[in-house]
Amino acid sequence: MCQKIINVVAIASGVVSLAVVGVGGYVYVNQESIIESVKEKALGSLGGLGGAALGGAGGLDLPTTPSPLPAGPSLPVPNSPL
Repeated sequence: MCQKIINVVAIASGVVSLAVVGVGGYVYVNQESIIESVKEKALGSLGGLGGAALGGAGGLDLPTTPSPLPAGPSLPVPNSPL
């Protein structure tokens, strides 16, 4: 009985190992197409904001210069540990 359990565990281990190697090989072979797909999905999810990154305002009223930080109390800056 114990031998059957050991055999099942060994077969399951082999199947998992082959699956990991197979998925790794698939990702390695199709690396470029996967990267392009992710880029397209990320840029597509930006929607109207994509125009702002390309020089257009994208319908948003964005400031052209950053606003200065407000004056007030500040925390001490810790010394560098190096």
